[in-house]
Amino acid sequence: MKAIMTVSAKDRVGIIADVCTLLSDLGVNILDLNQTVMEGIFTMTLLVDTATSQHTFDEIRDAVIRKGEAGELVIHIQREDIFNAMHRV
Repeated sequence: MKAIMTVSAKDRVGIIADVCTLLSDLGVNILDLNQTVMEGIFTMTLLVDTATSQHTFDEIRDAVIRKGEAGELVIHIQREDIFNAMHRV
């Protein structure tokens, strides 16, 4: 299953490394990644594949939320089918 993940925070060294290490530890494959820094605010959007993970989507979501809270990051993850349904015109 694919999912859309967003990360935002005050820019600092290591945000991408922290998030990518967590996803790797969870067995989640990153399919695409886009990041930018605007006026000191870091934002990143990822398309990930959770099918390779031994964890349920809920376990992955809980882990990334905990990582965000611990690292002063705002992280959201949503199943791709739900994301597409919400953004269909």
